[in-house]
Amino acid sequence: MKSLTERISLGDPKAAVEFYKAYSPKILSYLLRRLPREEDAQEILNDVFLDAIDSITMLKKDANLQAWIFRIAHNKMVNYYRKRKIKSLLLSQIPYLEVVDNEVRQPEFILEKDKVRDRIELAFKSLPELYRKILQLHYEEKFSVKEIAVILKLSFKATESLLFRARQSFRLAYERA
Repeated sequence: MKSLTERISLGDPKAAVEFYKAYSPKILSYLLRRLPREEDAQEILNDVFLDAIDSITMLKKDANLQAWIFRIAHNKMVNYYRKRKIKSLLLSQIPYLEVVDNEVRQPEFILEKDKVRDRIELAFKSLPELYRKILQLHYEEKFSVKEIAVILKLSFKATESLLFRARQSFRLAYERA
């Protein structure tokens, strides 16, 4: 006679139901003691059995089935709390983000942003035409160095070098502006 895990592996729906009936009360009890809401426990229980049935073929024949399913339940519960913690951290940052949003909309910030933009434009316009073109292709139009080399009919290394020199020239022009 075939074992329960072998029958599940072969796709026997009765074996899957038998497996669920045998282990779900224990797993649910375990989850209910460790999770804040019954709905969460039920949802994780369903996920545990879906994962278990999907991966039961990887279970070794002499492995402890109950320990294995409890390990899946434990890992699902840990993931639940990890996601919950991340969510609470993000939500705790909302007041800070609102302050930053308000600051960014202040006239002083807008004026400063305009000054920086004007300085960038002035520095960019002071560059030689070829430097402006390569910077525009790479940073505004998002072409790779390889694509720019084809456009400018240069070798890859020459294009890389040209881009480096253009960045250096821009940095110096920005510092002077």
